[in-house]
Amino acid sequence: MSKNILKQEAIKLRKKGLSYKEIYEKVRVSKSTLSLWLRDIQLEQKLIQELETKQKEGAQRGALARKEKRIKESLIIEKEAQEQIISFSKRDLLIAGTALYWAEGAKEKEHRVGQMVYLANSDSRMIVFFVRWLKEIFGVDENELIYELYIHKNKGWERSIGYWAEIVKINKDRLRVYFKKDNPQTKRKNVGENYHGLLRVKVKRSISLNRRISFMINTMCSYCGIV
Repeated sequence: MSKNILKQEAIKLRKKGLSYKEIYEKVRVSKSTLSLWLRDIQLEQKLIQELETKQKEGAQRGALARKEKRIKESLIIEKEAQEQIISFSKRDLLIAGTALYWAEGAKEKEHRVGQMVYLANSDSRMIVFFVRWLKEIFGVDENELIYELYIHKNKGWERSIGYWAEIVKINKDRLRVYFKKDNPQTKRKNVGENYHGLLRVKVKRSISLNRRISFMINTMCSYCGIV
């Protein structure tokens, strides 16, 4: 077909209210050529509304398709990950906990000697993992642990006390609560019902334990060739 015939066909379809994508599927010319042919075509308001509706519906279908694809891919990834860690030994716990403390725990510095063992985070799973690591690897007794909650004194802070007490399986009165300075103009995202503050778990009389963990971190570094 000649370009003139194709152009007239494209214009005819556009005046019927078809979208550029729908026209492109019927009139196979370059998208830039199609845009040039149709840029001056004015549609009736009714057709414009119909096009906008189709575009919204198409976007919703696309979003749903992407969501379904993402869910399927996530299930495959989850299965593969579970197969990679079929079992978790005490040695695995030792290594994983040491790496966690290296990243998140309090370390002794030249300007800060005598550092006790503690880790602070808002991730409840990380806190539970850390506590288990302390107990199973180093034999830390529950009575040697101090729990400190740092939270903004806004609506629902009392609920957060119950939340963390349930997470670490302790009585509420064992939680020491410290309020952060609140800012009414804050741009923080961690607000609302899902905000439970930050929990710090500290081990009493643990300066020697902190140094032991430090030596374990150094040993891991040496194994990996890190000076």
